[in-house]
Amino acid sequence: MDITEKKYKKLSIQVSLTGLSFCCFDTLNNTVSSFKDITFGSFDKNLKVEDLFSKAFDEHSELNEQYDDVLVIHNNNLSTFVPTPLFDENYLGSYLQYNTKVFETDFFAFDEISNYEINAVYIPYVNMNNFFIDKFGTFEYKHANSILVTKLLDASKNVDTKKMMVHFNTTHFEIVVIQNQKLLLFNSFEYQTPEDFIYYILFTAEQLNLNPENFPLELVGNITAESPFFKIAYKYIRNVSLLDVEDLRWNNYFSEAENRNHFILFNS
Repeated sequence: MDITEKKYKKLSIQVSLTGLSFCCFDTLNNTVSSFKDITFGSFDKNLKVEDLFSKAFDEHSELNEQYDDVLVIHNNNLSTFVPTPLFDENYLGSYLQYNTKVFETDFFAFDEISNYEINAVYIPYVNMNNFFIDKFGTFEYKHANSILVTKLLDASKNVDTKKMMVHFNTTHFEIVVIQNQKLLLFNSFEYQTPEDFIYYILFTAEQLNLNPENFPLELVGNITAESPFFKIAYKYIRNVSLLDVEDLRWNNYFSEAENRNHFILFNS
C-alpha cells in the first residue's frame, strides 16, 4: 500500500450467534477510537445472520469506512489447542472430535501461536466470513480463544504459581490454567446457573490437584463482583479476583468493566 493511501486505522469485529461487537483502532497512537456492542434480540431469531449483519452495517457508519486492516474474530466454543509437535494441518477435524460434534461438511481452520508452540484449531462461521468477503474483499480472521490464551500466557511470564483464569461469554465460559507461560489446561463449558459454573471449576481444580484454599482464580469477560457467579466462586475458593485490566485501559477511555468484558476485542 502506498504511504499516502494509508489510513492508520484498523477494524476488529468479534462475531457470535448472539451478536457482534467491533472497535476501531487508531494505529498511529495504538488507541481504540470507537467501540460498539450489538446484541441480537429474541425478535431476530427468524432472521438469517447475514440479514442481522446487514442491518448492523446500515446502522453503524464506522463499519463502512476504509481501513488498512480488518480482523474478524470468531467467538464460539468450537475450538481446541494442539502443541506444535503433535500438529498436522491435514487432520484438523480429528483434534476437535474429542470435545465437539464434528460433521463431514464442517470447515476447519487454525491459528498458529508460534511464540508458545501451539495451534488453535476451530470451526469458523463460514457464512459470516462469506458476508465479510462481500463487504471488505480481504480480511484476516482468528478465533477469540487464540487472542485470549496468547494474552494470558504473555501476562504469566515469571509467575511460577499455577493460576486458573475463566473467561465468561453469554452461553459458555472458558477455563484456562497457566503456569509461567505454559498452557496446562484449556476447556470450554456451556452453563446456565452459578451452580453449573462452580461445579466445573471445582472439578477442573480436582483433576489438576489444585487446592481451593491456595490457587488463584481470576475472572474476565462478562463478569462483575456483584454477579452471582463471582459470589459463588468467592464462597468456595479463597483467592478469587477480577482480572486486572489497568494496562489495557492505557489505550482507551472505556471503563474498567468494559475493558474486562471486551478483553479479547480490545487486545486484538
